Amino acid sequence: MWSLEMLEGSLGMSFPSTNSWPICTDKVNKIRTRCRTRANHSEGIKLLSVLAPTDAGGNPSEARNFSGSSSAPRRHTLPNPLLGRGDAVGIIGGSSVLSTLVFLEKLVLWSSKGGEKSVPFVVCSDPALNKHLSLCSPFHSSRGRNVRTELNEEAAVENLRRKRAFLEDAGAGCVVMPCHLCHVWHEEVSKGCDLPFLHVAECLARELKRANLKPLEAGSDVRIGLLGTNAVLMSGFYQEQLQRQGFEVVLPDKATMDHIYIPAVEALHRKDIEGAQNLLRVAIQVLLIRAANTVVLASDELQGLLPRDDPLWKKSIDPMDALARSAVEWAKSKGKKRHNQGEA
Repeated sequence: MWSLEMLEGSLGMSFPSTNSWPICTDKVNKIRTRCRTRANHSEGIKLLSVLAPTDAGGNPSEARNFSGSSSAPRRHTLPNPLLGRGDAVGIIGGSSVLSTLVFLEKLVLWSSKGGEKSVPFVVCSDPALNKHLSLCSPFHSSRGRNVRTELNEEAAVENLRRKRAFLEDAGAGCVVMPCHLCHVWHEEVSKGCDLPFLHVAECLARELKRANLKPLEAGSDVRIGLLGTNAVLMSGFYQEQLQRQGFEVVLPDKATMDHIYIPAVEALHRKDIEGAQNLLRVAIQVLLIRAANTVVLASDELQGLLPRDDPLWKKSIDPMDALARSAVEWAKSKGKKRHNQGEA
C-alpha cells in the first residue's frame, strides 16, 4: 500500500541574507531533541512525501529481484507514476531519519523563499540502511583501514540502488542523497541512472567557487577546512571536488580527531550539549588557525549545535544547504522549461 502525505502550510521562517551561509539552527535543534528522546529514531516518525514499501532487508519491495551491485537494478515501472511532471526531486534518505528530515526542511525552505510554492519531491527512506553502515558512527579513530571494506560496500550499494530505482519509477526528475556517508558510493549508486544525480561535494565546491573567496595568506590558495567522520574524510570525495575548483583543503590531524572531534560527538550522545559545543569550537578554531577561510561540517551529528550568533558558527558551512539549493535550482529550471513548452 502506498502512503502519500502532502506538505501543507508554511514553516514561517525567515531567510538570512544571500551573503551568509544559512542553517536552520532552531529547527534542527528541535527536531534533534524530539528524535533523541526516542530509543529508536525509526519509531513514531514518518517522513513527508512518499515512503516506499520495503522488505525485511529495508529494500523497496518493487525491486526485490535485483541481485549484484555491479549491474543496473531491475526497473519495475509503475502503471501510474506518482509524479509525472518531471521536475520532482527524488530523495534517497540517509542512514538516520533525523538527517533526512533536516534536509527536507532545507529543501522546502529554499524552494519556498519569497512566497513561492515548494518544489515537488518524493522520498524513499528506511533506517534499515543503517545496519549496512558499520562505520556510520564517528567514534572510530583513524587506523588506516580500508573504508569501503569496513562499510560493507556491496550491501550498502545494493540497498541504495534499489531505492534509486524506486525513485525513478515514482517519477522523480533528479536524485539526491542527503547523507555524507552514502556519498562514499555515489559513483556506484548513480551508475546507469538516466536522471541527473547531484553530488553534495560538487554542489558545495561550485558554490564556494562562485563566492570568490580571497586567500587569507599572500601567495597561497584559498583554504577550506573540513570536519567529518573518519569514513568521510578517508574516502576523499570532498577533498577531490574542492581541489578541482582550486581550493586547498585543510584536514584535522589525528590528535584533533581523537581528542576533540570524536569526544565532541560522544558528549553530544551523552546529552552534554555544553561540552559538545566547546569541543566543536576548538575543532573549528584549530582549522581556522591554519588560515582556512571557512570550515565545512561534513557531519550530520554536529549541525546546528552552535548558537546562531556564535562567531565560529558563522565561519562554518553545512554542505547539505548547497545540495538543497542545487536541487531547487534544477527543479525550478525544469519546471520553468516545462511551463514555457506548454505555453508554446
